[in-house]
Amino acid sequence: MTMSQTLSEFDAKAAESGSKATERFKSSGKRAALEVPKERVSLLAREVLEAVYATIRTHKVTYDEYNALKEWLIGVGEDGEWPLFLDVWVEHVVEEVATEDRKGSKGTIEGPYYVPNSPEQPTPGRLPRREDEPGTELTWRGQIRGLDGSELAGGKVEIWHADGAGFYSQYAPGLPEWNLRGTVLADEDGNFEIQTMRPAPYQIPTDGACGKLIAAAGWHAWRPAHIHVKVSAPGHQQITAQLYFPGDAHNDDDIASAVKPELILDPKPAADGAGEEMVYDFVLDPED
Repeated sequence: MTMSQTLSEFDAKAAESGSKATERFKSSGKRAALEVPKERVSLLAREVLEAVYATIRTHKVTYDEYNALKEWLIGVGEDGEWPLFLDVWVEHVVEEVATEDRKGSKGTIEGPYYVPNSPEQPTPGRLPRREDEPGTELTWRGQIRGLDGSELAGGKVEIWHADGAGFYSQYAPGLPEWNLRGTVLADEDGNFEIQTMRPAPYQIPTDGACGKLIAAAGWHAWRPAHIHVKVSAPGHQQITAQLYFPGDAHNDDDIASAVKPELILDPKPAADGAGEEMVYDFVLDPED
């Protein structure tokens, strides 16, 4: 590649995005030391290993298959794709268990592409975008409330999503740093309005180790179009969710198993004829 050539989002590679996801996880604070009794570590590790042993015995796994698995596991690490693998195939169950006692709005997985500290702006907010940003204009209005129906002041909505080609800023080259990422501060009544663009469905990266698993298993790599959010308000539990669009071909077979009926949106043609508009509110549980 010459100095005059410029990379675009379509030049994104699994190893590069995987490396960024790994680096971001390491700096996120999620690796903080966790005091877990040895008995629990032993219990969880032993049960995982027993499940592996049972699979080997039941299906008579061969040495060739074992070595192929070993090679693949090494590749996941070399490609930096452990965050992708875990967030796509494991996180949805962790989220299910972690939020099973909540009475408010449903949430779902965070995924590997969250970036903290996105630029803040008061409602109505407009997410940063390119002048020629492809796609359909989308205006989202909503309100943040408590379980008792009270309007929550001091709330905010962190939002991020793929662009009209299915790529995320900071994980694909050629995109502005905060493209289609931002934090919108709700008003004193918990109301917010966000102007953005409708995202596209996309395939998770398939040119790395996760893609090799998908190909070997004959799976598809598609995620339905979705909008990521983290919604919070003082004195209440933050909710992490993804909002989906009706009619998407992969709402029923999302590779990340993250779609829930409660998270399906209902966009309508905008009253002014410019794109679409929708209403979706959040109800937050109080902090424990």
